Amino acid sequence: MSSPNPPALPPVPFTAEVYRARMAKAAESAAAAGLAGVIVAPGPDLVHLTGYRPVSTERLTLLVLRAGEEPVLVVPTLEAPDAAAAAGAPALALRDWTDGVDPYAVASPLLAAQGRFGVSDNAWAMHLLGLQRALPDTTYTALTEALPMLRAVKDGAELERLTAAGAAADATYEEILKVRFSGRRETDVAADLAALLRHFGHSQVDFTVVGSGPNGANPHHEAGERTIERGDMVVLDFGGLKHGYGSDTSRTVHVGEPTAEEQRVHDIVREAQQAGCAAVRPGVACQEIDRAARAVITESGYGDRFIHRTGHGIGVTTHEPPYMIEGEEQPLVPGMCFSVEPGIYLPGRFGVRIEDIVTVTEDGGRRLNATARELAIVE
Repeated sequence: MSSPNPPALPPVPFTAEVYRARMAKAAESAAAAGLAGVIVAPGPDLVHLTGYRPVSTERLTLLVLRAGEEPVLVVPTLEAPDAAAAAGAPALALRDWTDGVDPYAVASPLLAAQGRFGVSDNAWAMHLLGLQRALPDTTYTALTEALPMLRAVKDGAELERLTAAGAAADATYEEILKVRFSGRRETDVAADLAALLRHFGHSQVDFTVVGSGPNGANPHHEAGERTIERGDMVVLDFGGLKHGYGSDTSRTVHVGEPTAEEQRVHDIVREAQQAGCAAVRPGVACQEIDRAARAVITESGYGDRFIHRTGHGIGVTTHEPPYMIEGEEQPLVPGMCFSVEPGIYLPGRFGVRIEDIVTVTEDGGRRLNATARELAIVE
């Protein structure tokens, strides 16, 4: 599996034509899936489809996509100037509504009176219920279920952004190895990670997991006030958005020299992570990545201590479809990007996780993280 060659220059902005093509593809995919259309609320789907990133509030903002129809974005009048300034705005029609007007009366004529619509996962219940009251013969399904591939396959420009985000996360890891761990709180190291991510170009920091000693046995431990000590294994998991696309990487370090058992557990996870990455190629089902990584850990006697899926997709959010988990039969497609992050967690003692973002190529996979996966010793 090859290593990334991160771009040095900021990426070229997405054009209105790019967003026009994305919206058309979404509408066509919905029709092919038997849906009457797609309803998109503020959130990652709206950013992907239009470049517009409003705050989600009680005021209705809604993109309506239907095959053969012009895309329409319904927005509050006071937010219409921002919507009109979005990169994808020239590719759609704006329909605004003022306070005091029923926004569902404005939005409902854009939908069929009957039919099943895909709706973005993060739509507010009050807005969906408002549409149902206006159109009682319509039904709705989550886009993650109806169109799981909507954002899964990245084009070259998206891969460029993900590569840059991965390189920034790598630079962050290289720098964090230089700081002192022992005698400092987990929150201190987490603050260092956040500052470094921003230093290397992240506009948004989504998480900075620092799980020291027994806290490392909790995969999503939030950095706390525990003081890191010599002899601690420390799980580091951090990421966010750069150029609007996600980074997410995990490495496990040790404060001082590890015991033979700690080294062995780390070696097992490293071998499992390599096996998962090596299994990546077009046509392979997502679950096979999970199986490849999990087999190594299970055969080593720690199968019951690998307590989460092997990976998740990444793009305009740090967690999105596809998921590398048993039962997911979606075949891998060139351009998909996802994490490969097996782990072993020993309650009350320590945990180990190693994670890279991988993209599917025409003949295999390419890691978007290139830092060393061996157990690093820190002070």
